[in-house]
Amino acid sequence: MGPLKGYKVLELAGIGPGPMAAMLLADMGATVLRVERVEPAALGVQRPLNCDITLRSRKAIALDLKTKLGVEKVLKLVEKSDALIEGFRPGVTERLGLGPNECFAKNPKLVYGRMTGFGQEGPMAQAAGHDLNYIAMSGALSAIGRSGQKPTPPLNLVGDYGGGALYLVVGVLAALLETQKSGKGQVVDAAMVDGAASLMAAPFGMFAAGLLTKDRGTNVLDSGAYFYDSYECKDGKFVSVAAIEGKFHAEMFRLMELDITEVKDQMDREDWPRLKKMLEMKFKTKTRDEWTAVMGGSDACFAPVLEMDEVADDPHNSERSTFIQIDGVTQPAPAPRFSRTPNPKPTAPVKANMVEIEDALQGWLTTEELNSW
Repeated sequence: MGPLKGYKVLELAGIGPGPMAAMLLADMGATVLRVERVEPAALGVQRPLNCDITLRSRKAIALDLKTKLGVEKVLKLVEKSDALIEGFRPGVTERLGLGPNECFAKNPKLVYGRMTGFGQEGPMAQAAGHDLNYIAMSGALSAIGRSGQKPTPPLNLVGDYGGGALYLVVGVLAALLETQKSGKGQVVDAAMVDGAASLMAAPFGMFAAGLLTKDRGTNVLDSGAYFYDSYECKDGKFVSVAAIEGKFHAEMFRLMELDITEVKDQMDREDWPRLKKMLEMKFKTKTRDEWTAVMGGSDACFAPVLEMDEVADDPHNSERSTFIQIDGVTQPAPAPRFSRTPNPKPTAPVKANMVEIEDALQGWLTTEELNSW
């Protein structure tokens, strides 16, 4: 089911944000078909197929896009598609004969989603890169890290998935809505530098207001503040506190049995190191789970720092089925959730050689078209 049931999306196989965007669309019910290379290419970090989670919930076929026949077959599928996603360097699909102009000629209502690091034009457009490079260009990387330390890579969440996949999905969905009014398709240019920069809207505003400095680890949200950080406990595990507002800050002190009069001004940055030392010593008097028993579910803005092999068994996550198992692999369930058109149950990732062509193209081509495929 899902709110996107009935929509067809063609995915020209890539890595990182492209597959993630395709997964999100499939999780919401779209029929997504992945077009893979005939000869496998070593792209990204290799892993067992069942652990390549962003490939879930869609079928795949293999086509040689460097041949006339392969291009013709893709264009036949374009005729049946609502959207196409590609993540090549700028100009590659044009050289293959699969650029926007060729696709719009076959399907004027097509939404053509393009995923790149630096965008379709500009001095860096043709440069190779990965998440870390893109968020470095956006200003995000310089702001992430502890005081006195170099910038910290936030996995590849900010560029690939936050600034890339999510912005591509938002753009594709917006264009699909507009197509219903105009009857015309368009190109969605989703660049990870642009997306990561957009995610930095609030920090840029705080910087302009003088509330955020260029000194990493000295600000409210970057581990500078004692009331917004993670702390080690007696057992070596960690907890998080984010008691920014005064009433939540007071509740944190009450539950920790700390003297609130120790705090003269919560926003006095000069006093933050002293108060952080106080919290560090206090949190080490109990284990993580003991602190969770004291502060969990309160208005102290507290949560245990769960490790990846613990999250599925957490009572809250378990009740909401935030994590599911597919083919023996624990993974996030589809998000967001819908009341009337619930998300379909995800299926395990497959490769093109695991699917019969008739099965992969079911719903895309007629029997006659399949016979001539």
